[in-house]
Amino acid sequence: MTAVSADSPATSSGNVAPGSVTRAEGSLAPRPGLLRIGTRGSALAVTQTTTVAEAIAKATGADVALVIITTHGDVSRAPLAQLGGTGVFVSALREALVAGECDLAVHSLKDLPTGPCEGISLGAVPVRADPRDALCARDGFTLATLPAGAKVGTGSPRRAAQLLARRPDLDVSDIRGNVDTRLGRIQADLDAVVLAAAGLDRIGRGVAISERFPLDVAPPAPGQGALAIEAREADLGEPLMRRALHALNDPIARAEAIAERALLGTLEAGCAAPIGATAAVDGGTLTLSATVYRLDGSEQLTAQATTEWDASMPDGGAPTELGRKVAAELLARGAEELAPLRGSR
Repeated sequence: MTAVSADSPATSSGNVAPGSVTRAEGSLAPRPGLLRIGTRGSALAVTQTTTVAEAIAKATGADVALVIITTHGDVSRAPLAQLGGTGVFVSALREALVAGECDLAVHSLKDLPTGPCEGISLGAVPVRADPRDALCARDGFTLATLPAGAKVGTGSPRRAAQLLARRPDLDVSDIRGNVDTRLGRIQADLDAVVLAAAGLDRIGRGVAISERFPLDVAPPAPGQGALAIEAREADLGEPLMRRALHALNDPIARAEAIAERALLGTLEAGCAAPIGATAAVDGGTLTLSATVYRLDGSEQLTAQATTEWDASMPDGGAPTELGRKVAAELLARGAEELAPLRGSR
């Protein structure tokens, strides 16, 4: 194994000496005191997972190893919509988790399918990063100042619809590839690309951002900016696993994520559907706003609702009901006429 980080302090709270964080070269057998975390091999995925691993090592004293898993979405160049949405990045990690090749799996939460996965539980949602979308454009252009007919790349039907809703003159094209591949197309054959601000920030590419879109103008994908830590249900009661997940989980981020995912699940929409959603906790109130778009950006429909919430409530109850409520309102107002929902895609 190769070391991932040597920056951990000598001690952490509770006088627990932090464990080591390493990256496995190939498969790694389980052993007591070791937690193996499955991750995709992209720079962003490894960076995200390394942050999670370091937090676990510091909080528990356990040794943590990254296990790289190759997914179908990583090797295929087909558009995500043809592959079945961003869920293609999740299945291989889940298979490795069930097979015992790793003990935890780290996903971008927006990639997770909304349906349950037998034998696997959402163990933790860490503190959420910036959920906004970001425009990365040549010459520092913002969306408003891009030249007429500018070429903008995105792999997301939601982002394409939002761009066209605000700038119908743009030439929006589908693109694939990792963050640096997409950024490399600016000035090569595109004027700009739209990416998640959180991903750019996490790998030190925030300097490429020329504009962060306001949440009320361009609501992001449900769960954007958040990470999902999955574990085998059978392991949740194991003391080391319990300590690790407790150290990672942020109740506010989890409540927001559950509300947004309940919305998506009730709409029966894929994670690539043209739906933006933003949940936020303010004091004792959880608010969820969601917008469904026509794919060409010509129409949109927004609904919003609130509920009382605090961290002592049972996991998922109020946030789940809030998500279902907002989804029901969108459906009642004709959301299915705008976007492919409830199995119609």
